[in-house]
Amino acid sequence: MTTQPVAAFEPPYVMAVFTSVRTADDTGFDERNDRMEEIVQTIPGYLGYESARNPGGLGITVAYFRDHEALTVWRENMEHQAAMRKGRADWYESYTLHVATVERSHGFVRND
Repeated sequence: MTTQPVAAFEPPYVMAVFTSVRTADDTGFDERNDRMEEIVQTIPGYLGYESARNPGGLGITVAYFRDHEALTVWRENMEHQAAMRKGRADWYESYTLHVATVERSHGFVRND
């Protein structure tokens, strides 16, 4: 598990913010999620992601892409589409997706 945020990239780039509440039955979720990670990493223009879930069950995943074309390749991937259908049918109580173009980005790392 990483404890560092994804690096700041040279803008502009695209981010997809997926906020969700999952159901109690997560049968098969971890395996499918691992497979989605494998697939998205092969997409040219994929930059990385960050994800967190609070104890109350609210989860946020932010995925970063160089451009909208790379995000479209991800959205249209057949295995990803099947996972989205499975998520709506079984794994999510609710979710929202926000897509934005990042205009400014910077970071900080303490060097003790």
